Amino acid sequence: MIEQNVKNLLSEIPQTNPFGERVTLVAAVKTQTPDDINRAICAGVRAIGDNHVQEFRDKYDLIEGNPERHFIGHLQTNKVKYLIGKIDLYHSVDRMNLAEELSKRSAAAGVVSDILVQINIGNEETKGGFEPEEAEEACARISTLTALNIKGLMAMLPFIDDQTELRRLATMMRDIYDRLMATYPQFEHLSMGMSGDWKLCVECGSNMIRLGTSIFGARHYN
Repeated sequence: MIEQNVKNLLSEIPQTNPFGERVTLVAAVKTQTPDDINRAICAGVRAIGDNHVQEFRDKYDLIEGNPERHFIGHLQTNKVKYLIGKIDLYHSVDRMNLAEELSKRSAAAGVVSDILVQINIGNEETKGGFEPEEAEEACARISTLTALNIKGLMAMLPFIDDQTELRRLATMMRDIYDRLMATYPQFEHLSMGMSGDWKLCVECGSNMIRLGTSIFGARHYN
């Protein structure tokens, strides 16, 4: 099933979004076994995203094929130390103290960490991230941290059925990305879109999507 799901997705995901940018698939591997993750990689997945530090550490040496390693979940500052030098892209830099800790730990290790600044595009109380109107100031402050490289933005759309509202928010997110890209030419990634909404997000300008259920099926929590 996993192999066929990956094959189907890779044929369905457009090579580029409407802005001509390559669309990158990140497999969200929360709760998945190393064997299933390796099956997805063998089927063509080139980047995997972890949500939990402990899971990442437990599985790190068991992952084959040398995929890009992304961290896509909420990250506690006291766990940053376990990830430095092992993560290619941090998607969920959602507050200033996390950015400062990432920079401090990266500098101490002699590395520069690539990050995405998380924007709470739906202004949801249950989600982290900077408010849309804070995006410019947040990027300006984080850009002063010498051991971080802001590579773009990340967002999660609300879990609602109103397609018109979802499209409005996704388009707003792209507008924020475009505005900031004028200041930060190193921007490459707008990470927006999960298994339930990735098609809409790509249509609105996302160039990185985080898919779990579409690859592995429904999660089973112990």
